[in-house]
Amino acid sequence: MIYKRAGISLHDGKHAMVYSRLSRRLRETGYQSFDEYLSWLDQTEGPEWQEFVNALTTNLTSFFREHHHFEVFSEFLQSKPQSTSWRFWCSASSTGEEPYSILMAAIDVLGVRGNFSLTASDIDSKVLAAAERGMFRLDGMKGVDARRMQQFFLRGKGANDGMVRIKPDFARLIQFLIVNLIRDDWPFKEPFDVVFCRNVMIYFDAPTQRKVLERIHRVMKPGGLLFVGHAENFSDSRDLFVLKGKTVYERH
Repeated sequence: MIYKRAGISLHDGKHAMVYSRLSRRLRETGYQSFDEYLSWLDQTEGPEWQEFVNALTTNLTSFFREHHHFEVFSEFLQSKPQSTSWRFWCSASSTGEEPYSILMAAIDVLGVRGNFSLTASDIDSKVLAAAERGMFRLDGMKGVDARRMQQFFLRGKGANDGMVRIKPDFARLIQFLIVNLIRDDWPFKEPFDVVFCRNVMIYFDAPTQRKVLERIHRVMKPGGLLFVGHAENFSDSRDLFVLKGKTVYERH
């Protein structure tokens, strides 16, 4: 069911994880068995489907993860004229660390009034709502240097001590929306120059990976960059993307 809905391919080794996460949904919905719960889910198109997907997605993230990607990203932005209009997509934004890292790196190069738009999406509505709030624990900010902390974040006081929040002027520069990568209903009208799709494809089987890559290819400009996860390799899709560096691909 999760494969059909979200493309996530779960092998037998994930049995304990699935049991633990779906047990919570049974408690929340009042069902006594997995059979009853899944039969009910199969006959409905209600909001529980989103909760089901949220329960079975994994969200591991941090600021400036895979630091070399941000160096390549910055060099790419510097390689084009100042007047260039940029479009970026972070396709698995999780709780927000990745899109805010992209935003900070872009502003470092292009300036606060830089001509760019940044779309951040995820299939999990809960983590997306957290990303939009832009609040983080101070002890999770290790990847952010002191200059960026001062420029981009506000420190919490009182009840929010130990927390930081992205400044509202910067938060407004990101558009957040739910996008299911395996559905063919992506809402994008204009092509992107840069797409971050990191550590998502590892949850898909090979045919699903290929379909998603074809769709990403369709929403990118030729010569645009695709950043993928450290364990992901798409050398069998050379007709779409050519490897430019460590886990960085250029769109044909």
